[in-house]
Amino acid sequence: MRTRIIGFISALVLASLGAAVPVAQAVVPTATGPACVAGKGRVVYDSGTGLWTCIGGKYDGEPITN
Repeated sequence: MRTRIIGFISALVLASLGAAVPVAQAVVPTATGPACVAGKGRVVYDSGTGLWTCIGGKYDGEPITN
């Protein structure tokens, strides 16, 4: 009986973690960083920080805010 309870709790925890990942990935900015692109850069998602940043060009390394 004890192993069933532990298994059930483990399944709930894993299911909640699995449901949280797609939600985090769905939070994508609608703007592609026009200022970044106009400044000869490209918009890249940094999974380490969870932010969209501009790579290269005039705004190199700056986060995309809109």
